[in-house]
Amino acid sequence: MGSTQGYGTDESDSRNDESDRLDDYGFDESNFKWTYRCYNAVNKPQVESGDKVILPQSALHSLATTHMEYPMLFELWNPSTEHVAYCGVLEFTAEEGELYMPNWMMENMHLQEGDYVEVKNGTLRKGTYVKLQPHTNEFLDISNLKAILETTLRSFTCLTTGDRIMLGFNNKKYYINIVETRPTPAVCIIDTDCEVDFAPPLDYNEPQRSATTLSSSQTLEKEELSKEFEKFIPFTGVGRRLDGKHSSNIQSPNPSNPSNQKEVQKEAPKEDLLKEARREDLLKEFEKLTPFTGVGRRLHGMHFSNIQSPNSSTNVQNPSTNIQKEALKKEPKFQAFSGKNYRLRE
Repeated sequence: MGSTQGYGTDESDSRNDESDRLDDYGFDESNFKWTYRCYNAVNKPQVESGDKVILPQSALHSLATTHMEYPMLFELWNPSTEHVAYCGVLEFTAEEGELYMPNWMMENMHLQEGDYVEVKNGTLRKGTYVKLQPHTNEFLDISNLKAILETTLRSFTCLTTGDRIMLGFNNKKYYINIVETRPTPAVCIIDTDCEVDFAPPLDYNEPQRSATTLSSSQTLEKEELSKEFEKFIPFTGVGRRLDGKHSSNIQSPNPSNPSNQKEVQKEAPKEDLLKEARREDLLKEFEKLTPFTGVGRRLHGMHFSNIQSPNSSTNVQNPSTNIQKEALKKEPKFQAFSGKNYRLRE
């Protein structure tokens, strides 16, 4: 269980309920439990670009005697602050009794160099969803962000909800918060198809319009609408009669003259009177119309010289009666058995 070099597992009462805590994160522990002093890996820059730690060679021998699963995952626990982190292992080349870890991970766990940290081996469930929140907008401005993110996350083995990780790209450090992980608060991201989503960056400020600007814009819109309604003059143009004749008494009002606007508004209610006047004009035109006027002709083409176009004041029935009388006079009377007589025998 522990190390014979003075860094074995502390079986204190503070860890009696650790099984409940591990179940919350989905961590399935093994029999490997060690306590080391943690230090920043200053001489190993490859450690800073991921979440892998460097353990001593004795840890590898102890892991070989247990039921070890790959990838090898570890839980780091700070006894003084009870902060927890999950990580992988880069190599087994550290000094005995020491552990080298990234600086950003020590900051997350509130560890100082030389502090004790407890290490346990176990497994985590495969991640299916991760939500990230960059600290700055500059991270979202990176060209081909998807490919860069896939490449940099290969240096990570685990992601834990609430942690802050660091991604290095183009000689810059980008800090990212882990907002959410599924299906458990801590997941393994090796050999898995994981969906990645982004939350708005911490320095993102959504533009908001103040209430004063809104009220001023609304008043300006109302003033513009009122001006448009004042310029509108109904029933403008030249009036025309139904018979096609021009009515000289109806003229187009001048929009610039306010007196004309008042006249138009007064004439608008008189629309019924204008309609009535047009009807009277139509009735007078129909009264002037005289049907069956012109020169009469017979069917066989003979001209009636005594039939003339009647005057508008004459009766319409007189020409038709005269035509019938004259036609009867000029028609030859039919006489039966008229002509020469012939006998059958001479």
